[in-house]
Parts: sequence; C-alpha cells; structure tokens
Amino acid sequence: MQTRVLLIPLLIASLPGVASSVHAAEISVAVAANFTAPMQQLAAAFERETGHKVQAAYGATGKFYAQIKNGAPFEVLLSADDETPARLIKENAAQAGSQFTYAIGKLVLWSSKSAIVDGAGAVLKNGGFDHLAIANPKLAPYGAAAVEVMKGLGVYESIQPKIVTGESIAQTHQFISTGNALLGFVALSQVLKDGKMDGSAWIVPAKLYAPIRQDAVILERGKGKPAAVALMQYLKSDKAKTVIQSFGYAMP
Repeated sequence: MQTRVLLIPLLIASLPGVASSVHAAEISVAVAANFTAPMQQLAAAFERETGHKVQAAYGATGKFYAQIKNGAPFEVLLSADDETPARLIKENAAQAGSQFTYAIGKLVLWSSKSAIVDGAGAVLKNGGFDHLAIANPKLAPYGAAAVEVMKGLGVYESIQPKIVTGESIAQTHQFISTGNALLGFVALSQVLKDGKMDGSAWIVPAKLYAPIRQDAVILERGKGKPAAVALMQYLKSDKAKTVIQSFGYAMP
C-alpha cells in the first residue's frame, strides 16, 4: 500500500501539462484603458501558455493609483505612464526593480466621420466643430498629452470652451464614436484595427508631446507570486511585443 501511495503523485506530476496547471493561479491586473484591446489578446495567449488566469480591470491610471493606495487587491499595474509606477515604488506600494516600459503610446486626433480630420491637424485651427473630447488630463496621460499638443499649437485657449472630458481614454473614445463629440484625442491603439482606421485621423507627431512611456510594475500584493512574475516575463517576450506593435504602439 505504501508503494502505491507514493507512486500516484509521481505519475500525476509526470503527465504532460499537469505540472503547470497544479501551480496555476489567478492574477488581478489593473490595466490602462488605452491598452484594453491588446491586453485582451495578450491575456488569452498568456493563459493558454501558462495556465494562469488574468482578472483584468480597465480604467484611468490616476483612478487606479487612488484605488491601490486605498487597498484595492490588484497585484500588477499596467500604467499609461511611467510616473505612477515609480511613485508607487517610492511609497512602498510596489516592488522595487520590477518596473519596465511595456509600450510607448501614440496620440491621435480622430473623428468617427470621414473628411473631418485632415492629415496635418489643421482642423484644430480652422474650427468647424462644437465639441472636442479628451481624457481627464489629471487622471489620464493621453489627456495631458492632448492639452500639451493644443497649447504647443497655440489653439488651446480658443478650443477650451468646446472641450468635453472623459473620465478615461475609453470614455473619451465613446464620446467620439457615438457622435457626442465630432472629434477628439485618443490613443492610436483604440482606432487602429488590422492596420486600418475608420473615420478620419491625424497621428500627432511625437515631437509635439512628451513620450507616453507606459510602464508595468508588480504591486505590493503581487510580491513573491509566480503568476505576477510570469506575466511580467510574458510582456517582455517577442510574442507579446509583436502583438503590442500591431496595435500601433512603439517599443522602447
């Protein structure tokens, strides 16, 4: 009887795929709203390859920061900037040495309607629109970048009365796609599908705004958890980078 008891776990552990699933875990990830589509694709592939499950929440980085500081049970943050992860590390709310840039975002002025936004962004000076949508610049880096662009072009003061603000870049995209705002600034990843865009757009030259370095970090609740480490490693893989670039992001 003793021999059988010892052999059974050995046989189970030797079966293909069983060893990884025995240690599979669920990981809670806070994801910047602009990274929703690529993360959904990446999470599915990650789950297939590792057996770990990803429980993702999508929203504004500023709101996630407040939630994390108030005890939200996130284990990993995929931020829309590099400042928030660094701040969390400094405040002992994230693991030192785990921060890295997983993508560099691109800003686009977009309308769901054709022939509204020209290829040089002249519509910002020419006008002809009642509402322009941006994400809350206090919470979302893409909103802050939009303000920076408009100020740099000298049009912010004239456009400011027409600005409608979304709580996140996802809500901002919704304002534009539903026609509540004729145009607005969103992430290129939100409007680029299979290398094409519907409507009309101006991909804002990177020189007009500070680089949107999107960093990932393991949070305090994720320290020492293999699933968190595995996700970070996966995001650095060539497979993941290919997916991320297909959504219009640049890589560091």
